[in-house]
Amino acid sequence: MEDSGLFAAPFAAIIISEWLKARAEGADEGNKGVLSLARVENRFYTAILVIIVCCMPLVTVSIDTLRFDRSRSEQCQYSVPNPADTGWNTSFSTLNGKSAVVPVWWLFVHAMSKAATAASIAAIPCGVDLQQVRMDVNRARINDPLLAQEVADFTNDCYARARAKLFMTQPNLSKDQLNDVNWIGSRFFLQTPGYYDDGFSGFRSHTPRTKWPYDTTRDAGLPQTTGGGGFPTCTQWWSDSSIGLRARLLEQVSPDLLSKLAQWAKFMTPNEVNDSVIRDLVSPRKQKLTQGQVYTDYG
Repeated sequence: MEDSGLFAAPFAAIIISEWLKARAEGADEGNKGVLSLARVENRFYTAILVIIVCCMPLVTVSIDTLRFDRSRSEQCQYSVPNPADTGWNTSFSTLNGKSAVVPVWWLFVHAMSKAATAASIAAIPCGVDLQQVRMDVNRARINDPLLAQEVADFTNDCYARARAKLFMTQPNLSKDQLNDVNWIGSRFFLQTPGYYDDGFSGFRSHTPRTKWPYDTTRDAGLPQTTGGGGFPTCTQWWSDSSIGLRARLLEQVSPDLLSKLAQWAKFMTPNEVNDSVIRDLVSPRKQKLTQGQVYTDYG
């Protein structure tokens, strides 16, 4: 621009504009030459200021001053290599022997844009690494062999009986219910009268459970054992807080994994998220010690 003389084009436009404006005015305006000269001078000052601030390169850009900030990536648990660990380790401030120089206004706008961008990035919540979550879910297992055996007992005593009754009665089920009855913690079996809640029809543990004391009303007609264990209904066996199968199975899952799933699956309630994890955990293919052969009543 400097070599071509284009920087003078705005000044020429100012002179021509003020000359035409003064020529079009009447005689009552006074000495038109002096008046137009004062106007041109005022506009020249403004134009010079704009050129100095917005067009004239004054500030040298040094890439040496760039700083690599890993704080946000570490907060989101992402590993980003330092520049020293890459092929871009060599810092430089010139390109082909020439330095990059920018106008003051460009530098100011860049600084403000950088600040706004950094603030916006900092305000973005950390995303969930779905690939890692999937790997964690696939890796989750029932590591307690006694708990795994109890899941097998629940399948035989409760789920198999409930499925048999379902096939005999053949109720009308919605699409969601058809999917729900395909696992041992089915809400349909838990909430529909005559299934898991009906201990007198056989929907109970067939062996005494020490976590549930013997109840003379619930366990009427069943033998009392020396250990004092009772025969909980399937609903109690699955749903009782802290001692129920559901609560103990949930303890087998990392709280961090449950937190990540809840953060990602905001379209589901916390109970639905927990049930989906437990459903995968108790599937036959996830039985660690027996390679899925603990029970094979459903797929």
